[in-house]
Amino acid sequence: MERAAPGAIVTLKDVAAASGVSISTASRALDERSASRSAAAAHVRKVAEELGYRRNSFASSLRRGETRTLGVLVPRLSDTVMALMFEELERAASSRGYFAMVATSGDDPGDERRAAETLLDRNVDGLILATARLDDELPRLLRERNVIHALVLRTDGVSPSALGDDEVGGYLAVRHLIDLGHRDIAVVTGPSFTSTGTARLAGARKALGEAGITPRDGWLIAAGYGIEDGFSAGESLLGPDSRPSAVFAANDNIAMGIMAAAHRRNVRIGEDLALVGYNDTPLASRLPTPLTSVHVHLDQIARTAIDLIIDPGQEPRVRKSMPTLIPRESSGPPRARA
Repeated sequence: MERAAPGAIVTLKDVAAASGVSISTASRALDERSASRSAAAAHVRKVAEELGYRRNSFASSLRRGETRTLGVLVPRLSDTVMALMFEELERAASSRGYFAMVATSGDDPGDERRAAETLLDRNVDGLILATARLDDELPRLLRERNVIHALVLRTDGVSPSALGDDEVGGYLAVRHLIDLGHRDIAVVTGPSFTSTGTARLAGARKALGEAGITPRDGWLIAAGYGIEDGFSAGESLLGPDSRPSAVFAANDNIAMGIMAAAHRRNVRIGEDLALVGYNDTPLASRLPTPLTSVHVHLDQIARTAIDLIIDPGQEPRVRKSMPTLIPRESSGPPRARA
């Protein structure tokens, strides 16, 4: 069977005729949603491939009243975790026959609303938000408008959400430091308007409470999630008079900022100061002193988010993936100080 000449359009009617089946049968065989494994469907797909048929998914989606497109909203793509999250969402969406497009908001509620409206104006079939703030009105508005949506990495506790169990992750990080023998432990958490920041701090507090440790004043710091935020926190913690023997940083960017501050003050990570990060980004294991970090399974979170979009009636509405602590050289036992 010969392929069509270059530039020629092979129609569904051509495939049906060459396969010896009706147009409706050919259409069902080539619909990626049905994925029939019958011999007849396999024959139609083989004929379509030989002819060079390319299914017009956009046109068929419009006939069904959908575009097979999802809008993804993140604070910024310069953030490694957010970039990785979008890649996993894109991969998970593609495996289900959807295309994902991204917009950024800079963690600004006004920009978030405008970006969401822009995506909705493009007739996306659903929105995935990695931008939700605890004071954010957008998830509530989407619920009131019956817009299919899911939150990822963060949650407001009401809208369908796929995220890591941040409280467990914060607990694992600080419990690790306690088990190493540390009691002078500081925590640098994320912004208080994020569920990630508040939940990781809650987990850290739980571990400290179980060990009977009361953090000193100034050793629980709410910061942003950038490297500069970590550097500023490190500068305030690593003074010459009194410093912690260990720090839990609520993401790897914060941890790297603390590393920079420690280097400036000749504080050796893993020896003078134990340090644990969060998210286990690719750079964590490649740093001069490899960083102990809490690994978050972004691939699981992405697949769950896509499932919540495709079948929005599923329960439970808030689904958490269990994180894993990855110990490395940055976290050692406390050293005696001269």
